[in-house]
Amino acid sequence: MTDLATLKPKSREEAQASSSVLADPRRATRLVLAIFLGPGLIVYAALTAYPAFRTIFDSFFHIEGMETTFVGLANYVELMGDETFWIAVRNTFIWSFIAPVLDVATGLLLALALYAGVPFARFLRVAWFTPVLLSYVVVAILWMWIYNYDWGVVNVMLRAVGLGDLAASWLGDPNLALGALIVTHAWKWAGFNMVVCLAAIHSLPREVLEASELDNCGWGAKLRYVIIPMLRPTLLSLYILAFIGKMKIFDLVWIMTQGGPLWATETVSTYVYKRAFNWNTFDLGYPSAIATVWFLVVCASVLILNRVLASKDRLEY
Repeated sequence: MTDLATLKPKSREEAQASSSVLADPRRATRLVLAIFLGPGLIVYAALTAYPAFRTIFDSFFHIEGMETTFVGLANYVELMGDETFWIAVRNTFIWSFIAPVLDVATGLLLALALYAGVPFARFLRVAWFTPVLLSYVVVAILWMWIYNYDWGVVNVMLRAVGLGDLAASWLGDPNLALGALIVTHAWKWAGFNMVVCLAAIHSLPREVLEASELDNCGWGAKLRYVIIPMLRPTLLSLYILAFIGKMKIFDLVWIMTQGGPLWATETVSTYVYKRAFNWNTFDLGYPSAIATVWFLVVCASVLILNRVLASKDRLEY
């Protein structure tokens, strides 16, 4: 016999409570969470988490083929006295701290040019952003032609204007190679920074910019005292993103110089690759130790940068 209490219609409050429970995504069942999050977590665990933990684990072993020998901290002790490693660290830090300034500054200048309404702005916006769409292989080959000593565009232009004494082997001179690569990398990513800066500039309150114009504020003063302070969070975010990318730079260096000449452009990533696959040392434990140390350095550097560069006074507009 059917219980009459079960057939009693729900009150309005009970109906609203049940509908809010069903509509609230925070109250999803475990099955629903597993269906939506499971594939992503599996891919992350297989392609990111496991390789990272396996690299840390392998750093305590000497791995030669199928033979594995536990060596404890011997790889890390050897790493502290590795001169080539410290050269790679120096080059990577130079690249990571100095090059982002060039990247972000170039992107900001291009964005300001478009914002000011330079002629052919639509064409220039596409042209300046195009390098971002090119792969590192294409960019590297293109700039190897540009830097060619005999018929490269840079040296040809220098000779054409009577500055042939300044023509140089840009990728063959240890004093110039790292700077040449930094310029190439800045050329590729300036368009990305330009788009982000341009979007940030257009989102600035027009009242503030118009007030500065009413006060007869010139472009230089408006840029220094109004635009850049209000763009500070965006510029810092771009700097940190560029810093992280350059701490692990590999593609461009490997294609253009492979770390040469005389380790002038050697980075930690290229050195890890050489020790693991290129030098025929047949030991994966030592490069795993290098990768582990550098992983910790990158994490610590990002945390320090976020703490140092974080704005204490939040701008509200």
